[in-house]
Amino acid sequence: MQILEKLKARWGIDNNWQIAVIFLVFAITGSTASLIGKPILNFLNITTESFGTFGYWTIRIVLLFIVYQFMLVFFGWLFGQYQFFWNFEKKMLRRIGLKRFVD
Repeated sequence: MQILEKLKARWGIDNNWQIAVIFLVFAITGSTASLIGKPILNFLNITTESFGTFGYWTIRIVLLFIVYQFMLVFFGWLFGQYQFFWNFEKKMLRRIGLKRFVD
């Protein structure tokens, strides 16, 4: 139970219901991004035959990262936690050096 209290304090969350919704959004976003990655690559004709195994997986990981960022905010909005996920997204983008896109 102490871990939940630390997360609530760190994230500025009031109750356990919000934390459950946030975990649900993370789970749905990760699963959905993973599921739609392959069809997007197929649509773009990006395969291991055309780009090699390393190239294919590099492109897939970059694509999933980009799709995940948009979907995280979208699902956060859908579940009523837009502000939390927008702030989370801005913090993540700042850490990877894309500060100019969020300020």
